[in-house]
Amino acid sequence: MPAPRPHVLHEATYRQLLEHRPNVAVLPWGATEAHGWHLPHGTDVIEAMAIAEAAVERAVAKGSKAILLPAIPFGNNAQQQDQVATIHFSTTTALAILRDVTESLVRQGIDRLVLLNGHGGNAFAPLVRDVMLETGATIVVVNFWQLCPEVLRATFHDPGDHAGELETSLVLHLHGELVEMEQAGDGRTVPFAIEAISQPGVWTPRPWSQTHPDTGCGDPRQATREKGKAFFDAASDAVATMLVAFSQASKGQTPYV
Repeated sequence: MPAPRPHVLHEATYRQLLEHRPNVAVLPWGATEAHGWHLPHGTDVIEAMAIAEAAVERAVAKGSKAILLPAIPFGNNAQQQDQVATIHFSTTTALAILRDVTESLVRQGIDRLVLLNGHGGNAFAPLVRDVMLETGATIVVVNFWQLCPEVLRATFHDPGDHAGELETSLVLHLHGELVEMEQAGDGRTVPFAIEAISQPGVWTPRPWSQTHPDTGCGDPRQATREKGKAFFDAASDAVATMLVAFSQASKGQTPYV
């Protein structure tokens, strides 16, 4: 059996943590929601946790003092409350969780936190601004699907927004046994009937079940394991590089001030 890894909090012993004190924590944050007809409800958690774990592993091998925290499995799903067993965290709940996690870390000398976000509905910017002001920590948000745009362009015909080619390829690579490709829909979007609300600079949340009939957004049918692995490796490497630099930064090096 493999030994517990000191950079994975769920595995680490207290002795390991005392001997390998981290200075930057990575918190995967996903959601539990429908992902088309073919992907598991836990897709966002699976993706965020896998990329975070691989990134921390690679960063520690290069000298980073990073530690992987357990994932937050629920996110903001206010517009999916008509879908079975979808748990919604309000913004105030998310703020309270982020504040408590950050304050706990800061008390223990860890004032660097990376949020590895797996869900587009998690809007962290205002929360991060408030918690950084209150705690003095530096918080970095990583939206994994926005990483490595050159790899995205070279790898995917159309990555899609939700349960499309990108996410389906990732889950095929990570947990192919959970993907039911024969059930996949086309991920089509029904445009707003009020066209004026679709113009650039105008926004409102999508009533998801009405605008996305199979709950997906983007065609998953060109997804492959190979595409998923290519993006997974590139994204994990990108996060690992950032973790090394963040961990090794001295106070006063912007944005770590």
